[in-house]
Amino acid sequence: MELEVCNGSKRFGKHQVLKNVNLKCSSGKIYGIVGYNGSGKTVLFKCICGFLRLDEGTISINGQQKKNGEMLTNAGIIIEGPAYVKGRSAYQNLEYLYTIHNKKDPQYLYSILEKVGLDANSKKSVGTFSMGMKQRLAIAQAIMEKPEFLILDEPMNGLDKRGVDEMRKLFLELKAEGKTMLFASHNREDIEILCDEVYEMDEGQLCRIR
Repeated sequence: MELEVCNGSKRFGKHQVLKNVNLKCSSGKIYGIVGYNGSGKTVLFKCICGFLRLDEGTISINGQQKKNGEMLTNAGIIIEGPAYVKGRSAYQNLEYLYTIHNKKDPQYLYSILEKVGLDANSKKSVGTFSMGMKQRLAIAQAIMEKPEFLILDEPMNGLDKRGVDEMRKLFLELKAEGKTMLFASHNREDIEILCDEVYEMDEGQLCRIR
């Protein structure tokens, strides 16, 4: 999937959060964005996804400009904390989302949970999960529909060293499959290992640094 943001700007009241942002992403690459909290990374991601509308500028998918505020389809998204049914297991949470689209394939869901390092047979409720286990489940939710595009805002949050290593391997496998990924992280090592191009967001302005 090809993505292009052209002169994207966004304000909240008098505060301009995005300032003429330009970004072009191609299939089979991982694009990293670094920047301090409040620099505009998450707002940019939300505008791309359609959760927020740009005040100025355009967003195009595969060369076709999408309507301002139109939801991004065929995308797996991690932005802030995903919603869970806390009294259900990891498998039951995935199953609920999967069957919304009238899909039924338990073995496939088992394989997705295994990919992210969760036990598909565990009856443990998500409400008792550690932060790292919840993050693994968030990644499972993001990839289970086989999206062409992944938008991942701090996907390593809460993961221990083993978990980080496992998710890095998974993301590189997805890249090899031709997925396009937009990735924000405070961890410079994640950015160095995973990303083909790196950008810095500073006070709403986006600049390529690698």
